[in-house]
Amino acid sequence: MTHQGQTPDSAPEYVLGTNPEELQRLGFQHRLWSQAAHNLWHRAHIAPGQSILDIGSGPGFASFDLAQLVGTTGRVVGIDESAPYIAYANDQAHSRQLPHAQFFVADASKLDSLENLKPASFDIVYIRWLLCFVPDTQAVIAAVTRLLKPGGRLLVQDYFRYNSMCIAPRSDLFESIIAAIDTSWRDHGGNPDIMGVLPTIAIDAGLTIDHLARLETDTPRPGNTMWNWPDSFWRIFLPRLEDLGYITKAQHADFLTLWAALSNNPATFMHLPPMYELIARK
Repeated sequence: MTHQGQTPDSAPEYVLGTNPEELQRLGFQHRLWSQAAHNLWHRAHIAPGQSILDIGSGPGFASFDLAQLVGTTGRVVGIDESAPYIAYANDQAHSRQLPHAQFFVADASKLDSLENLKPASFDIVYIRWLLCFVPDTQAVIAAVTRLLKPGGRLLVQDYFRYNSMCIAPRSDLFESIIAAIDTSWRDHGGNPDIMGVLPTIAIDAGLTIDHLARLETDTPRPGNTMWNWPDSFWRIFLPRLEDLGYITKAQHADFLTLWAALSNNPATFMHLPPMYELIARK
């Protein structure tokens, strides 16, 4: 079906939007999940002098950390479809004195067309929360395989069974909103269960799976830091979900009332959508 803001003839837009509010949310999100990212990078033996490609870099929050890890003898290239995010990232790289970090506007599904990306030129390709949004994951992974040096590694962190996200005490309204989010991503060409099929895609592309695991994090409860992660998401994305026609104005209002009540209930906790990580070697 076609919703407001999406037409059959138009290219799918990044469903979460690209705007200053989302930029700030992405920065907050990176802080909350930075330990998981660093643990994965440590497992992959990221070191000074390496060349790293960050696909779907957004405003560059992960890329800046990677640039510090590889040092000035290394190189970090970030690509994203959002021109404002790329402009922000390049400005930040300059102000943080990270000249070896560069950012380019690019479509992740058309990596082979980028002159700045040479075959067999990267030690590491890192992809977090991108593959769940792209329509052709096979094309992305095939291109990544060509970009990796022999022995290079693909690192991915993304969702599996996103629609399992729920709240305790259970709520039909809460779960209907999660179902609407899941549907909106799929209608825009994404797959919120991408980690369920990624190992097969990687193996078919000629990669070897070295590591596959579920990420563990604090259970969101009212008052703890992780509770603020979904809270920041509702404020940014639910108005967009309403504008796109996936939820009604009444559902939106009722959900905010429910969320306020849940946030004041010390017995409440949330089951987050499972996050998995993968390391695949060329």
